[in-house]
Amino acid sequence: MGGSMPPPGLLGPGLWMNRAMSWLVLEPRPPGKRWLVAGLGNPGLPGTRHSVGIAVLGQLARRLGVAESWARDRRCAADLALAPLGDAQVVLLRPRRLMNANGRSVARAAELFGLTAEEVYLVHDELDKPLGKLALKLGGSARGHNGVRSCISCLNSSAMPRLRVGIGRPTHPDEVQAHVLGCFSPAEQELLPPLLERATDLLLDHIRERSQGRPMLGI
Repeated sequence: MGGSMPPPGLLGPGLWMNRAMSWLVLEPRPPGKRWLVAGLGNPGLPGTRHSVGIAVLGQLARRLGVAESWARDRRCAADLALAPLGDAQVVLLRPRRLMNANGRSVARAAELFGLTAEEVYLVHDELDKPLGKLALKLGGSARGHNGVRSCISCLNSSAMPRLRVGIGRPTHPDEVQAHVLGCFSPAEQELLPPLLERATDLLLDHIRERSQGRPMLGI
């Protein structure tokens, strides 16, 4: 009995979700464009500054109406959600690996969905911008960010568009690690809702423009 498969009605919701996601991943590419948006961070630490990319992805999922549609895909060690955006399709990805290994999840998902590095957006924290500031950077170096470095290494490209979300830099270099891995202060938390909204607007506007074949510009 231990090796037999239970009837369909007895399959747990997690298993059904995994199978459903596997089926979705293997679907043919939809008629429009397909994009992947990855929120970089550390699993289990969603409230920290270093995982603000995950917070942006949560807001993006709510805006696209797929906040309840996350499903775990073991092949890329990540949670995935698929959403339509006009004629395009957006794949949302939350890696289940630590920040330094996020790139393995991102690269595997890109492979599964048949995407190039240029079709993969990275959303991550940025020490050199104050909290509340956003910038959409097109390619370039990792600038010391381990999650971005991992993605560049695993995708073998630095062409990914990146939404950099400012978290501010502490005055003393010895405080950087504690600052990055720490939670937002109560005062900072008040700034987060409008910040997440603006980050979502920026991402969606940029993806819509590119889906329509318009030139890709950094902001």
